[in-house]
Amino acid sequence: EITTLRGHSDSVNSVVFSPDGKTLASTSADKTIKLWNLETHKEITTLRGHSDSVNSVVFSPDGKTLASASGDNTIKLW
Repeated sequence: EITTLRGHSDSVNSVVFSPDGKTLASTSADKTIKLWNLETHKEITTLRGHSDSVNSVVFSPDGKTLASASGDNTIKLW
């Protein structure tokens, strides 16, 4: 183990690396997506907008857009 990233208030459902390898996105049952700086191991921001657990997230190939899928039956683009 290199480090532990903590910040979600419920179970983590998925994680994905950005195309440039500098950012990690994590999804959670706490209805949020968190973006993490992998150099500093600090949280960059928390994305809120889903009304149910966020189950998955993926970066676009250019790393400029995130798509998230939730138990609220929506897909959101960020």
